[in-house]
Amino acid sequence: MPDAPEEPAKDPARAPKRTAQRVSPAERLLKTRLKLRHLNLLVALDDHRKLHRAASELNLSQPAASKMLGEIEDIVGVPLFERLPRGIEPTWYGEALIRRTRTMLSELGQAGEEIAALKAGEGGAVAIGTVMAPAVDAVLEALKAVRSRMSRLQVSVDIETSDVLTERLLASKLDFAVARIPTGVNPQPFVYRECKAEECCLMVARSHPLADKAVVTPADLYDREWVLQPRGSLLRRSLEAIMRRHGVPPPDRVLVTGSILMTMVMAAKTEAIAPLAIPVAELFVTSGNFKILKFSEPITVEPFGLVRVRDRPLSPSAQVLYAAIEEQLVGR
Repeated sequence: MPDAPEEPAKDPARAPKRTAQRVSPAERLLKTRLKLRHLNLLVALDDHRKLHRAASELNLSQPAASKMLGEIEDIVGVPLFERLPRGIEPTWYGEALIRRTRTMLSELGQAGEEIAALKAGEGGAVAIGTVMAPAVDAVLEALKAVRSRMSRLQVSVDIETSDVLTERLLASKLDFAVARIPTGVNPQPFVYRECKAEECCLMVARSHPLADKAVVTPADLYDREWVLQPRGSLLRRSLEAIMRRHGVPPPDRVLVTGSILMTMVMAAKTEAIAPLAIPVAELFVTSGNFKILKFSEPITVEPFGLVRVRDRPLSPSAQVLYAAIEEQLVGR
């Protein structure tokens, strides 16, 4: 029989290569040797921006903290902080890791609080934020409804402006908020459920010269004393827009404050006009010391809504309170 044809020699360069299993960046980070003490150091460094202060907070020596930071950067594979003459600043990589770290640590802390509350039969714990108007109306009614079913539910409420509340949401300091997503803030991280526009009014002391006027027009507001939120705030912008439409110069005799207490003191003790959300004004009018002016046209500001962080599930207790506030704001 003739010899079989000789097999051509295999070219190593053309031999099929065995493909290594690719590991995603997320899997790589999850499989690293990062420990809880590393994560706590990252947050402390971001809070203090000085190595010795972060070390002191964690009861570490400065050399130990410096060594631990080096370990973290070796594990992650990128520089997390820039060393500067007067301290340290997080790099872009550091900011990304710190943001997620804060969320993880906050979730762990809340889980501990919730487990302890459930063990004690208290129904869990919820932290929410709200702008002023819903706080005296919808949020209060929702809390009353939820407490009838979960009498020991622990609820903390922050009353702040929307820019502050969205920052606290991203830092995992709140479960959800009743607020707006401010102009200039990236809406991508949030889930937003629009609820209603905010209706506002002008409140004065009962002794104010305009208090008994049948209808107050924009012209009547010329050259008056005012107590207003800072320039650029939604309510102030709405008021100034109404005055401009009627050819009335914007207020220039102004005390600027974001404090509701200072607003009430000014309205009570001077002839200042205080623009307020209607539910807030109605709360103070019941005292008999104030009066809402019968203004010739409605004053409204941009709608607010329920805001939570995307892909961060609400706890069972937070879900109950979220649904109750949603019912108050939307289901009426």
